[in-house]
Amino acid sequence: MENTDINIASNYPNEARLLTVILLLTVALLAVGMVAPIITLNKFVLIENTFSILSGAMQLLQEGKWFLFVVITGFSIVLPMLKIGVLLLLVSVRTNKTAHLNKFLHWMHLLGKWSMLDVFVVAVLVVTVKLGFIASVEARYGLYAFTAAVILTMYVTSRVVHLTSSSGSG
Repeated sequence: MENTDINIASNYPNEARLLTVILLLTVALLAVGMVAPIITLNKFVLIENTFSILSGAMQLLQEGKWFLFVVITGFSIVLPMLKIGVLLLLVSVRTNKTAHLNKFLHWMHLLGKWSMLDVFVVAVLVVTVKLGFIASVEARYGLYAFTAAVILTMYVTSRVVHLTSSSGSG
């Protein structure tokens, strides 16, 4: 198994192109999901606050809430970008050096373990600000774009894992 050829771009060029297009769409959706409003919080009918992931993270930083800033930034901004970057490398790199691709695949497995945490972080954010009749939370298009990016990332990850395990078996 040491000499397993896991080169998706060479072994499955059509699927590699499709996965690359999906990943580029994912990058666009993720960017929209980070800067566009994800929720609008209405309190007492008079006060309305709208948040994006980036503006929420920046507000946490300005308020000195370092732990929450690191958690939100790490799991909702940095980790998704890292996963997409590693996936792009896995589907687009054409090389005879299997060790390089194995390293990328190893990173993908490590990052994949955290695949739902970014959605969980946003869900917790929404739940924590939901205050019954005192306040209401309205989901905005940024939340849908972010969720779509996460789902597409999960799909591409699943295809990459399938293709790399198929390469080893035959």
